[in-house]
Amino acid sequence: MIVAHTVSGRTDAPTVVLANSLGSTWEMWDANLAEWEQYFRVIRFDTRGHGRSPVPAGPYDIDDLADDVVVLLDRLGVERAHFVGLSLGGMTGLRLAARDPSRVDRLVVLCTGARLDPAAAWTDRADLVRTKGSEAVAEAVVRRWFTEARLESDPLLRERSEAMVASTPAEGYASCCEVIATMDLLPDLPAITAPTLAIAGADDPATPPWQLERIADSVAHGKLLVVPGAAHLAAAERPDVINPAVIAHLMEDDE
Repeated sequence: MIVAHTVSGRTDAPTVVLANSLGSTWEMWDANLAEWEQYFRVIRFDTRGHGRSPVPAGPYDIDDLADDVVVLLDRLGVERAHFVGLSLGGMTGLRLAARDPSRVDRLVVLCTGARLDPAAAWTDRADLVRTKGSEAVAEAVVRRWFTEARLESDPLLRERSEAMVASTPAEGYASCCEVIATMDLLPDLPAITAPTLAIAGADDPATPPWQLERIADSVAHGKLLVVPGAAHLAAAERPDVINPAVIAHLMEDDE
């Protein structure tokens, strides 16, 4: 399946793939894009079931999401790329790096986890969304995406973010909840040889810093960055910290 995607940045530079979170579209990278485009060819895409991408009937699993990235890279003629993924996008990157190491050069995972228990929390959310639509969870999701201070200071951010979640097709959102419910990447982590930067939001209630510390400690070459004043969508909330950290990691010489 070909997911909806867009390519920007430098045509003569290394390629980086950006993978978004559950309930978001490729616009979630708007605060990062202009700076990263100065150094890389940037591929953004909407996860299956989200945004402009097709909405196949569920269930999906984490290999389906990794397969979508491989198909996209093949379609664009990219043999090997850097990968930056947040939350569900980070899970996709972990699986891809473990399963298809030749396709991933350097890896950045933000605000994610190798396993998110309990599974029932995700299957219950899937049931709710299938019954009442993605708008039923939009307000609660956005409260986890950003710190309360940021939401209070920027009401338009809250409005835009809730609209993004609410616009996600119910089947796509629910099926991706089920991806998380069934996913266990802990056995994959030691197989990941791509140099990995794990970034946590210090105030993230969804994937707290210990989740990213576990990833950084378990992969072959891992580093941890904990960003203060950031919740789950840390890349959008603290681009001043995250943009240069990602650029530095992706431009390092191979370890």
